[in-house]
Amino acid sequence: MSRSVLVTGGNRGIGLAIARAFADAGDKVAITYRSGDPEVLTKEGFLPVRCDITDPEQVDQAYKEIEDKHGPVEVLVANAGVTRDQLLMRMSEDDFSTVLDTNLTGTFRVVKRANRGMLRAKKGRVVLISSVVGLLGSAGQANYAASKAGLVGFARSLARELGSRNITFNVVAPGFVDTDMTRELSDEQRAGILEQVPLARYARPEEIAAAVRFLASDDASYITGAVIPVDGGLGMGH
Repeated sequence: MSRSVLVTGGNRGIGLAIARAFADAGDKVAITYRSGDPEVLTKEGFLPVRCDITDPEQVDQAYKEIEDKHGPVEVLVANAGVTRDQLLMRMSEDDFSTVLDTNLTGTFRVVKRANRGMLRAKKGRVVLISSVVGLLGSAGQANYAASKAGLVGFARSLARELGSRNITFNVVAPGFVDTDMTRELSDEQRAGILEQVPLARYARPEEIAAAVRFLASDDASYITGAVIPVDGGLGMGH
C-alpha cells in the first residue's frame, strides 16, 4: 500500500536518492527544500514543499500542505542539514548555533510535527540521517559532530517514549558518500579519506537509501533505537 513519505532536504544528494527509493517502491513522496528548481522534482513525481526547518511556522505549513495532498506523514526521513566547518578557536557563536539549530533542533521540529499524525494512527516510521562524524568526531567539525551525535540520543529517547505506540525511531550514519559535496574535494583530500575506509571507496547515495528503506519497511518492524552505519567500515566499533 502506498504510504505518505516525507524526506527533508530531499532535493539533492543523499536525500534525493532516498526520495527516489521510496517513490520506486510506490510511495507518495514529499520533499522539503530551501533552494533550487521545484519543477525538476515535480517532473519526477515528487511533491516539493519549500521549507526552512529552522522556522517552526514554515514546518507547520509544510505539513499542512503535505497532509492535504498526500495524507498524514507515515514515514519521516529527517535528512536536512548544514555544515559550517571551522577550528574551535575560529568558530563563531553563529557557526555553532546555526548548525545545531538546523541539524538537531530542526530535526526536533519536523519529528514532533510528524508524530501528531503518527500517534493518531498508532504507527509510524522515523529515520534520522546522522553521520559517522557524529560517532568518531572530526577536527574542524565540532559543531557538526555535536549535532549529529545528538540525533542518536534524541532517537533512542523517543524509541523508548513512543515504542508502545508502534512508532519506530532509527538512525542511519553514513560515511563518506559520492555526492557533489565530496566531489569538490581535491584529489589529495579524496585519497586521504579513502585510506581510512576499509572498503577503500566512497558510498553511493543509493546505498544509504537502501538502508533507510529497510528501516521503514515491515521487515524492520522490530528494530527501534538502532544506529545503522553505512560507512564502509570507517566507524566500526563506535
